[in-house]
Amino acid sequence: MPPPQVSWAPKPIKLTPWVAPNKPLWKLSEILASHKGHKSWSLTVVSDNYLHADYIQMAAGEKTPRRMHPDTREWWVIQDGQIRFSIDGQEPFVASKGYLVQVPYRTFYSMETVGDAPSLRFEVNIAGAKTNYPADEEPPKLAGFEFVKTTIAGKGKYDQGNKPWLDFNAVVAGTEKQRRFIADDRAVSNIIYGDATKQRPAADSDLGHFHEECAEFWFILLGKMEYKLEGAGMIVADQGDIVYAPVMHWHRPRFAGDGPACRLAMNGYQDIGHLFQVKNESENSSK
Repeated sequence: MPPPQVSWAPKPIKLTPWVAPNKPLWKLSEILASHKGHKSWSLTVVSDNYLHADYIQMAAGEKTPRRMHPDTREWWVIQDGQIRFSIDGQEPFVASKGYLVQVPYRTFYSMETVGDAPSLRFEVNIAGAKTNYPADEEPPKLAGFEFVKTTIAGKGKYDQGNKPWLDFNAVVAGTEKQRRFIADDRAVSNIIYGDATKQRPAADSDLGHFHEECAEFWFILLGKMEYKLEGAGMIVADQGDIVYAPVMHWHRPRFAGDGPACRLAMNGYQDIGHLFQVKNESENSSK
């Protein structure tokens, strides 16, 4: 790759705020505690101009209707329990904790919790995604809308290295080398794995980087992650937690704890620009 270019990047003096439901850190332990005793529930934890994400628990035996999204790819991280996925063109399979699953646009699918325990999944789609239902099933009621029968051509593919599912446990075991799970023209999801005991020390002056046009968030897949996050200070996130950096906020993620850790990074661009500090700090501002 060519050497990085040095440029002046406009960064607002007043930080872009976190807008609910987005916040620096969603602790899974607190989410579970707030829904204790509920067999099925849904909580939106990310919602911005690019992506939307929910934590969803589905009771044993519960099943979603068959559905598809006309223009967007959807993906999931299975956090607990077991879910049987039935995706058009694929043999049905059961996903448990550590599985990452995705479905392309215009591809019908359904999910069902199997076993005696509820399932818990982290579900991500493009902001504003629409949902269609097969013509041979009754669609659910949707306030402000009526469902009309239509035809739609084409179907999404598992291209650019995308695959129906990935067992993250195999990544940990070293038998799966994949590092990018979602490659889409409107989203990306990267598996970033490392060991806290093998990384270089970070200087206190190191702010990390920021993104000019899109926020970024992370699902902690393994261990602990430490974030130096502008506007929020130092954050330590555990497996299952969600960390969110608004657009133009410096952030410096590092592996934490005393061993392996991994984060699933998500944003709206396949090749998002990372803006780093110029080494000479006096050159960092035009003020």
